This record gives sequence, C-alpha cells and structure tokens, in this order.
Amino acid sequence: MKVLLYLENQSSLSVSGIGRALVHQQEALKENGIEFTLNPKDDFDIVHINSYGPKSYHLLKKCKKKGIPVVVHGHSTHEDFRESFRCWKLMAPFYNHMMNRMYKRADLIVTPTPYSKELIENYKGVNCKVVAISNGIKLEDYQYNKENVEAFKKMFNITNEKVVIGVGFYFKRKGIDDFFEVARKMPDIKFIWFGYLNKFLTTSYILKCIKHKPDNVILPGYIKGNVIKGALYYANCMFFPTNEETEGIVALEALATKLTLVTRDIGVYKGWLQNEVNCFKGKNNEEFIDYIKRSIETDCSSIHEEGYKVVENRTLDKVGLQLKNEYELLLKK
Repeated sequence: MKVLLYLENQSSLSVSGIGRALVHQQEALKENGIEFTLNPKDDFDIVHINSYGPKSYHLLKKCKKKGIPVVVHGHSTHEDFRESFRCWKLMAPFYNHMMNRMYKRADLIVTPTPYSKELIENYKGVNCKVVAISNGIKLEDYQYNKENVEAFKKMFNITNEKVVIGVGFYFKRKGIDDFFEVARKMPDIKFIWFGYLNKFLTTSYILKCIKHKPDNVILPGYIKGNVIKGALYYANCMFFPTNEETEGIVALEALATKLTLVTRDIGVYKGWLQNEVNCFKGKNNEEFIDYIKRSIETDCSSIHEEGYKVVENRTLDKVGLQLKNEYELLLKK
C-alpha cells in the first residue's frame, strides 16, 4: 500500500496548522511502515488530500476516474472560516463551495475531533464515512531541553519575569484581540504571541488592535525550532483564547510540555479537555485573567499530569495505526 499525501500550495501553507498536520501525517505513516509519497506523478494506491483548491479538486476527479480511493482531510469547516481573513464574508461562499465539492465526492473524510466530525456529517451532500482521528503529536520532540529554554530567554531578554505565551495567526477567530485586552489588565506579566502576520489578509480591526497593543505584549512573528520549544517550557501558561477550532495543535503542544493551558470553553474541547481537571477553560476575559493568575500562583501539577494523559492517547504511532486501518478498509471495498 502506497499513499499520496497531497497539499496544494504546500510552501505557503507550511506555517499553518494544515502544514504542520501534513508533517504529522508523514511521521505517523512512517511509524507504521506505510509507504507514502508527496509527488502526484508517482504511482500510489490511495490519495489523502489536505486542501480544497482547484488543483486538489482536479486530483480528486482524476483519481475517481482511475478507481483510486480518495481520502479528504477535514481540516476546515464553514464555522472556522469565519472572522479569519480580510473580506472573509465575500470569500466564504466560494471557499465553502470548494470545501463542499471535495467532501461530497470523497470516499472517506478524516477530521481531527468528534466535534468537527459532527459538523461535517451534517453538511448537505456528505454521504461517505467521516472518522475522527487526531492530528497527533510527536511527544519525543517536546522533551525538556535546557539549551532551548536558554535560547528563548536570550532572545527575549528574560531573567525572572512571568511569561504568558500564545500561538496562532493574527485572526479574530484565534482570539488575539482578547489576548491583548487580558495583557492590558495584567501589566506586570510579559505576553508573547507567536504567529505569522500577513498584512494583506489581516483584517483592519486586528491591524488596529496590533497598532494599539499594550506595551507588555511582544509580537516576534512566526518562530519555530528551539526558541518556541524553550518558550513552551519556560512560560507560566499557554493562553489560547481561540473562538473556533477543529482541534488545535497548539493545545496539544501545551499539554505535551506540561504547560498550563488556558483556553476558551468552546465545543471542540467537549469530552477531552475538562476545566480544572486537565486545563482551564474560560468564557470571558475576567475568567481568563483569574485562570492565568491561578496558573502562576498555584500548584498546577495535577492538571499537568492529567493533560499529559490526553496527548499520550494522541501520539503519532497511534494516529498512524488508525489511518492504516481506514486505508485498508477502503482498499477492500
């Protein structure tokens, strides 16, 4: 069995959650001895498509004609497209059309959580099987490393300050405006938001928020490697006030490093993230502030241990085994 893992515009999406999910898929298949390719010109038995654009749809149609099973990955939903890009309301009908035509013609849809599974199953015209399989996480990549912590501290000139971090695109959907407002009310704490900023796509509202951000907020842009891993271990908490997700790899990374996760109480977390058990889930900025204070001032070790159990069930070897089972079922049809 050989699988084509396909992502349209891979270079531009490499800094996104979808780009990172593609890397996880490769690792997951390697863990289970499944041969794969990223080149559509190669021979393959199954195609696993991670995007919705015209090239993705052309590949889907080509494979359907050849009788090659098509897996479409449900990274996106109608719901999580809202309040993301500039002119998102104008773009939404076109984007939703592209997404729907992929979902309607898939032989199997894989999506990260039961929440996104339920959303996609209820889209008009979706008749194939939809299965929830986590994006997963490679736990060995998130072991404590003193050099990574020192690299982070050096880059941001940190000695003993309290630090709260956030990660994501500069979208209202990601809650970056609330990140700024919470930071404004906690001036003695250093808040750092890691993420890629595209000024052409970012809404005027978010650009205004950035212009008037409080002085204790640092925006270093998109950073990966040892610095971000050091941040995950040094910080006092991960503040991820997202309004909508299909899973949130950022949340998994916080749990993997036993960093206290403060996030919004939204549907995607139902059943696996439990407030005051393995994370803190707030409904508004007042609750976020309270939970951030608790993450700094109280012993959260039991929350960390419970959070780690969540990601132990989402390791890439387990993700790869689930994908392997679904691929094999498709080939038997």
